[in-house]
Amino acid sequence: MNSCAIAYDGRETAQRALALVARFASVTQSTVHVIHATVDPAMGSMIIGEAEAMLSLQGVKFVTHVEPGTPGAAVARVIERTKCDALFAGAHVGSVGRRRSDVTVSHAEEILLHTDIPVVIQP
Repeated sequence: MNSCAIAYDGRETAQRALALVARFASVTQSTVHVIHATVDPAMGSMIIGEAEAMLSLQGVKFVTHVEPGTPGAAVARVIERTKCDALFAGAHVGSVGRRRSDVTVSHAEEILLHTDIPVVIQP
């Protein structure tokens, strides 16, 4: 495996997915492509900076992509350009009343519809 991607929005689930992809990339010696979709490039750079810091501390090779558009379309474009072998993304666990309910994949669901590579969803 040469490279993998992560759809990163800075939320807690994305941070957990980032930790997972960092561990994976360190074992496989892969390059991580960190993808953030935004309409505000300045804000996107700040969010992606958090991921850059974490991956740098881990000694993981990475490339960042701040892309315009929706998460699904942005991730699909980067995967097409970079030919990533796998994609990591976070998902949110919702709750009904006081019980945990199904995993709500939010943007991850849109991303799944736009790609055909293996995807790891981190709740």
